[in-house]
Amino acid sequence: MRPSSFAAHGLLSTSTYKSSARHNTSFIRKKSSLERIEDDLAQARAAIRKAIQSRSYASDKEETFIPRGNVYRNHYAFHQSHIEMMKRFKIWTYREGDQPLVHYGPMRGIYGIEGQFIDEMEDKWNPFRARRPDEAHAFFLPFSVTNVIRYVYEPILTMSDYSRERLQRFARDYIGIVADRYRYWNRSGGADHFMISCHDWGPDISSANRELFKNFIRVLCNANTSEGFRPKIDVSMALVRLTGGELSPPRLGLDPSNRTILAFFAGGVHGFIRELLLTHWKDKDDDIQVHEYLPEGQNYTQLMGKSKFCLCPSGYEVASPRIVESIYAGCVPVIIKDDYWLPFSDVLDWSKFSIQIPVQKIKDIKTILQAIPHEKYIKLQKRVVKVTRHFELHRPAKPFDVIHMVLHSVWLRRLNLKLE
Repeated sequence: MRPSSFAAHGLLSTSTYKSSARHNTSFIRKKSSLERIEDDLAQARAAIRKAIQSRSYASDKEETFIPRGNVYRNHYAFHQSHIEMMKRFKIWTYREGDQPLVHYGPMRGIYGIEGQFIDEMEDKWNPFRARRPDEAHAFFLPFSVTNVIRYVYEPILTMSDYSRERLQRFARDYIGIVADRYRYWNRSGGADHFMISCHDWGPDISSANRELFKNFIRVLCNANTSEGFRPKIDVSMALVRLTGGELSPPRLGLDPSNRTILAFFAGGVHGFIRELLLTHWKDKDDDIQVHEYLPEGQNYTQLMGKSKFCLCPSGYEVASPRIVESIYAGCVPVIIKDDYWLPFSDVLDWSKFSIQIPVQKIKDIKTILQAIPHEKYIKLQKRVVKVTRHFELHRPAKPFDVIHMVLHSVWLRRLNLKLE
């Protein structure tokens, strides 16, 4: 049938339509896997825009938690974005490499979240796990910086052993392997690839070859903007200390009316900020309880639970587990750090549930905290309780927990990227 006869008749009969449809499918170009992925992301962006405009959300299932309140920069955007992430987001975890440097990390201690995240991504039941790399929106490099330090560097005996060169070469070589075997790194210049590290050396993997890593997403606990952390590309992750067999410490926080300590800190003299804090306040004030070592018989977690405010100064690096510990204890974090990009700041408005005090005002801590009206403190404390779910670790991960918050941060960066 000639094209002109279509116009003459005005429409096709049912039988002709079926025949023509079969005939013309051979001329329809099949979409590439990248085009399908980009279409999927475009639908997600449209859904998020609609949620912002309509001030509501759309979901295919019943939502067990609905984020609301001023602790979120835009709770409509966050909620719909999380819904779209749960529905669509697929991640390919590269299989190259061997344990203990790859596919395995510490599961306990101050860097335990690194191993927990890697293990979660490797779990065959992980709902974000891509079946094939060509269906993935993002790509995870599952090496552990902490294990590289442990198995390649230690024991560190001389100053030259602190050189990051071996770590940087390891990361560069791993990227070289996956870039040679797959097309995905070169397709995006690494912009849809990410790693995770809570070790102090984590940010240094990219310093020797900034061109190679310029688009690469580094999920870091040590998110120091003065040391190369890039808020629009990198992700700041909460540092969660994992001790014993539990994924979180006991919740010993008291009701606000029963908290008798104005502010509390206990910790070693690690870095100049803590040195200033201890110089001004160590064992000098009943309201501002600052200790290098706790008096015998005192319990760290219980003291946090009795305090209204918990002081969270930087140590040698900006990241500290005290922020998460204070949140678990229902204690308003007082953040005393320079150049720290706070975790999940794309979504959370930290000014609504924490206090930030500049380093130069350490001597004025008591005056500043006493000047906060009781009504404001109560609001801050209630909001701390509200955001706790976003810093909890679960295995398997649960919606809106700390692992999902990390994945959502990566998801946002993928939404902001369009590949062709």
